[in-house]
Amino acid sequence: MAWQNPWYDPAKAHHSPEGFRNAADPDLRKNGDLNRWRKERKAQGLPLPPALGYERFIETWWQPADLCGSEDAVWWLGHACILLRLAGRYILIDPALSERVSPVSFYGPKRRTPAALNIDDLPTLDCVLISHSHYDHLDAPTVKKILRRFPQVHFVVPLGLEPWFHRRGARHITQLDWWEATDVAGATIHAVPARHWSMRTPFDRNRSLWCGWTIKTELINFWFTGDSGYSEALLAIPQQLGPFTLAALPVGAYAPKWFMQAQHMDPQEAVALHAASGEPVSIPIHWGVFELADESLDEPPRQLAAAMDKAGLDKSRFTAWKIGAKMALNKPC
Repeated sequence: MAWQNPWYDPAKAHHSPEGFRNAADPDLRKNGDLNRWRKERKAQGLPLPPALGYERFIETWWQPADLCGSEDAVWWLGHACILLRLAGRYILIDPALSERVSPVSFYGPKRRTPAALNIDDLPTLDCVLISHSHYDHLDAPTVKKILRRFPQVHFVVPLGLEPWFHRRGARHITQLDWWEATDVAGATIHAVPARHWSMRTPFDRNRSLWCGWTIKTELINFWFTGDSGYSEALLAIPQQLGPFTLAALPVGAYAPKWFMQAQHMDPQEAVALHAASGEPVSIPIHWGVFELADESLDEPPRQLAAAMDKAGLDKSRFTAWKIGAKMALNKPC
C-alpha cells in the first residue's frame, strides 16, 4: 500500500496526499540531472580547493566560538548552524557538528573546517530548531550528544520529523506547519516557507516538511531562511512577520546553477532577498564547511562582496563572518 501523508490538509497548497511540495515554484530538475551533474563534476575535478589551500582557508575563516559573558549574542558556527543566547537561554539551529554529514561515518561530505564548538562546551541548552531532514542540517550523532547532555531540551521541527526525534528518546518536541507558531525559551518561534525538499533514505522523499524559522523577542526579530532556493514567495515572510532586525541567509552550494537553483540561493539572490526584506543585519550561512556543490569554499564570500558592491548596499550589514564569530545583541541591530 502506498504511503499516505498523515498530516495532509487539502486546503494547503504545499501539502499533497503523498507528502509535501513547493507549490509556488516548479521543480526544475529532470530525471537524469543528478547523474549528469555528478559526471560533469568528476570530469572537471570540482570543487577546486580554496585558492590558497585548506590550511590558509581555515586560518582566515575559522576561530573557536567564545561563549564567555552573559550578554545576548548570536554565533555563526559554520554551515547553517546558528547559536543564540537570549536572556541567558540558548537556542541552537541546525547543528551539524560531526566529521561527515552522511548516513554512514566513512563516506559522504567531509568537514573541511573544524567544528567551532562541541556540545559539551555549552553551559545549558533550552531549544533546538531543525529546518529539514537533510544530513547537513539534521545530524544524528550531534542530536545524540545533545540528548545525552541535555535530556530536557525542547526540539522544534517541521511537520513529519516528530517521530524521528521520538525514536531517539527526545521528550519535548513541537512540530509545526508553515506559518504556525509556538512559544519556547522566552521567544515566539514561527515556521515559515522555504523552497527546498527533504529526504534521508531512498524511500522518504518529501515525506517531511522543510522550513525556515523566525524568532522574536523584545530585543530581536530574527529570520533564519533555512536551506532555500530563491523564490518571490519568500517575500511574504518579511511582509507578514517583519520587519526583521537580524537574518541568516544562505550563500553557498549554488553551482552549477542549472542544477542547484531550485534548492539553493547564490550570493546574488541572497543579496536581493536581503534588500527586499529591509536590509537587516544578515549572516551569510551555508558555506565554509562542507563541499556540497561545485564552487570552491572561498568563492561565496567573494561573490557576496561583489554582489553587495553591484547593488550599492551597505556591506557592513551583509558580509562574510568567520566560522565561530559572535555578535552581541545588547542593542537592536
